[in-house]
Amino acid sequence: MSDKLLYTLARPLLFALPPETAHNLTLPALRRAAERGMTGMFRKPAPDPRTVMGITFPNPVGLAAGLDKDGAYIDGLAALGFGSIEIGTVTPRAQAGNPKPRMFRLPAAQGIINRMGFNNGGVDAFVANVQASRFYQEKQGVLGLNIGKNADTPIERAAEDYLHCLRKVYPYASYVTVNISSPNTKNLRQLQGASELDDLLSQLKLEQTRLADASGRYVPLALKIAPDIDADQIQNIAGALLRHKIDGVIATNTTLSRNHVAGMRHGKETGGLSGAPVFDLSNIVVREMKKVLGDAVPIIGVGGILSGLDAKEKMAAGAQLVQLYSGLIYRGPALVRECADALKN
Repeated sequence: MSDKLLYTLARPLLFALPPETAHNLTLPALRRAAERGMTGMFRKPAPDPRTVMGITFPNPVGLAAGLDKDGAYIDGLAALGFGSIEIGTVTPRAQAGNPKPRMFRLPAAQGIINRMGFNNGGVDAFVANVQASRFYQEKQGVLGLNIGKNADTPIERAAEDYLHCLRKVYPYASYVTVNISSPNTKNLRQLQGASELDDLLSQLKLEQTRLADASGRYVPLALKIAPDIDADQIQNIAGALLRHKIDGVIATNTTLSRNHVAGMRHGKETGGLSGAPVFDLSNIVVREMKKVLGDAVPIIGVGGILSGLDAKEKMAAGAQLVQLYSGLIYRGPALVRECADALKN
């Protein structure tokens, strides 16, 4: 049975469950399948290496952060054939996140609203999970580690949390993503402001340099930004990326806009909207970032990719790599290969 047919059969059962319940059943099942060597049904993409941020990615289709917040399912996810796996967002201390329910499907729009709130077990448990994975131990591929701040850390002290996490994850990461764009941690997006961003990136770049000197290994830094930014903000963020020699930018996170889901069930839920409704917003940011950055800072495009054609359009907008998340919920594992094939051909 093909992975596509299997997911076609499984999806109605999964969609009959609350989204977070389905999530919490699917990932452990995938991990068990990988442990028992039962993931042969997932046809991996043919090799199509791309060098971005100084890293060679086996193919240009990656997993976006958020699906595996604690790094507990790396080996299962690796079986799906991604060119990179990004896990997190992780914070210095464990936190429960926002009250449930906090995830909502909008099938008519092929969208998902979540207000998870960086629920995770803390950076020490996160690092232990990474170290325990075969993917890390055997250096099987590219692993991005996504860092954030605790909800109760005042925004004025946010840099302390990011620096703490950077020091902890640096030895184990292929690259580190700095998430300042989740809408579900109070005031977090304030860090995208010109002065706040300059201060944060300055401190992170200094620490990256110190860690690289101490370890003899340079780990790239990428910044993950929101889709809900205007032309001036794009100019400011791009300028900061160039000034501080940040290695990459991930565009984009989820949106606060509800234009594409007005009147739908759950359409008024608070949180970040992902999936098809964020596709055009993300592409605009990618396109405008590309105009300012040129080839100086590579762009990883994420947001609303539900087909190979979507992946091609994201790349045409200016991305050098793409990432998937909500598309997997609606299309299943076969989407990875479909996107990789589209980008290769």
